[in-house]
Amino acid sequence: MILIRQVDPNQMEVTDLIRQLDEYQESMYPSESNHLDPIDALSKPGVHFLAAYDDSKICGIGAVKVCDDYGEIKRLYVPESHRGKGIAKEIMRRLENRLVEVSIFIARLETGIHQHEAINLYKKLGYWETVPFGEYTNDPLSVFMEKKIGQSHAPD
Repeated sequence: MILIRQVDPNQMEVTDLIRQLDEYQESMYPSESNHLDPIDALSKPGVHFLAAYDDSKICGIGAVKVCDDYGEIKRLYVPESHRGKGIAKEIMRRLENRLVEVSIFIARLETGIHQHEAINLYKKLGYWETVPFGEYTNDPLSVFMEKKIGQSHAPD
C-alpha cells in the first residue's frame, strides 16, 4: 500500500530524490530552461511538500507553492521503477486538495517539452496548456499548464 504524507524536504531520502530529478532534467535541458526550486525554497512557508512511501521506502515526491491567486506544482517525481502505480496521480490529487483547503482554485505548472509522460499525465488530470505565468518567460523548451480546481471546470 502506498502512503503519502507531508514531509520536510530536507530529509536525506527526499533530497536524494530531488537530486535524481535534477540530474534527469539537467540531462535534457540547458540550465536556463531548468526551473528547479532549491530545497531551501521548498522549505518556506506556503509550500506543501509530500512524499509517497511503499513499504517505508520513498517512491515519489511533489510540492505545491502557494502564490497570490494560484498554486504552482513543483518537483513532482516518481522514479521509473515505481511508475505506472498511480503514485504521481495521487500526489497531484493531494496537492490540489491542499490548494482548495487554503482557498486557491487554480493550479499551474511548468514542465519540459521532452517530458511526454508528465505532459500526458497532466492532460489526463484536466490540465491544459496556457501562457507563462509568475516570473516565467517564453521558453521554447517549456510547457505551461493550468487547471481550475475545487469543482468541475473546462478551459475558458
